[in-house]
Amino acid sequence: MVYIYIHGIDDNVQQTDIVAAIKRGREVLLQAFNWESHKFDWWRNLEKKMPDIAKSGFTSVWLPPASQSLSPEGYLPQNLYSLNSAYGSEHLLKALLHKMKQHKVRPMADIVINHRVGTTKGHGGMYNRYDGMSLSWDEHAVTSCTGGLGNRSTGDNFNGVPNIDHTQSFVRKDISEWLRWLLNKIGFQDFRFDFARGYAANYVKEYIEDAKPVFCVGEYWDSCNYHTGRLAYNQDSHRQRIINWIDATGQLATAFDFTTKGILQEAVKGEYWRLRDSQGKPPGVMGWWPSRAVTFLDNHDTGSTQAHWPFPANHIMEGYAYILTHPGIPTVFYDHFYDWGTSIHDKIVNLINIRKQNDIHSRSSIRILEAQPNLYSAIIGEKLSMKIGDGSWCPAGREWKLATCGHRFAVWHKEN
Repeated sequence: MVYIYIHGIDDNVQQTDIVAAIKRGREVLLQAFNWESHKFDWWRNLEKKMPDIAKSGFTSVWLPPASQSLSPEGYLPQNLYSLNSAYGSEHLLKALLHKMKQHKVRPMADIVINHRVGTTKGHGGMYNRYDGMSLSWDEHAVTSCTGGLGNRSTGDNFNGVPNIDHTQSFVRKDISEWLRWLLNKIGFQDFRFDFARGYAANYVKEYIEDAKPVFCVGEYWDSCNYHTGRLAYNQDSHRQRIINWIDATGQLATAFDFTTKGILQEAVKGEYWRLRDSQGKPPGVMGWWPSRAVTFLDNHDTGSTQAHWPFPANHIMEGYAYILTHPGIPTVFYDHFYDWGTSIHDKIVNLINIRKQNDIHSRSSIRILEAQPNLYSAIIGEKLSMKIGDGSWCPAGREWKLATCGHRFAVWHKEN
């Protein structure tokens, strides 16, 4: 099967408020929670940290799901309009959002609309009705694949709970109204779409167009390509699927670059040759469509106490040296930033500062110079050069000055 990289040209996307942040390309995101955060008075905790978060250079902070949920982590939502959750009360949430506004950091809402836990037994004796609260729906709001009277799912099933049927016009109308409420009444500005494989991307496009958030990112996570238990070198089909999803949102959303994560966490184990594809480009979504590639090392699923697919702990700073100097839209994980010690916190802040001072952005040019088993090096934006791995390397020319370094990584910049 031949996969063809197809997407619209960025410059042809109409300049609107919805795509303005993507156009600028200067976003640096923080995922501000992990799988255990609901246990720790979270809204208050983040409010106290907001001065440091703003000072560190983050433009948008991804918050955990704020709606009432059957599970404390927030990913089994029930009453979407109730913002009293295990993370704290609606009052504390609004206080946090107010503090974020004061510090000019955008709050990102975690939008969980693939599935919703019912309140009442309906068709087939299943909890597939939503009675006695806002967004009261009957069984027609639930896909037939998951026990409802709606149509078949337009994506993959999230098993165990009712999946929302987005083909229903009344469902889409209600979801759009809720999203506008989150933005216009509560104070969120950005969206992260959970389990984006579960429903067709054209509905994400509709929701973005209706609600008009500043910035959006989708979680389109499926498995990388493996051969006999080892990660394949060529991940073109994997990144193509993510790109197809972005394109189907009308190019209004970005997507987490799971391809880059999968490749990078194998590369740092002594296979840095993986970091250059057959065309000489970065091998993830970043290499094909960097303005829509949200790069990251770990999140609440892959890392934290779930640890479904964790980045190697002893190579974390190599990972950040890569994503914070490269094109794409980098994301820092709360655990690494606040729980792994002051030294790592400060090194990440230093890398963010270097990125901003040298105007590295999502579309910055990149020339990969070395991709050997023990060494990767590149020049980004013609202003920065960097290396990771234990191989010896430094850029040629007296104009290059060391900006920062650490175990198995170094970054240089050109002096003006």
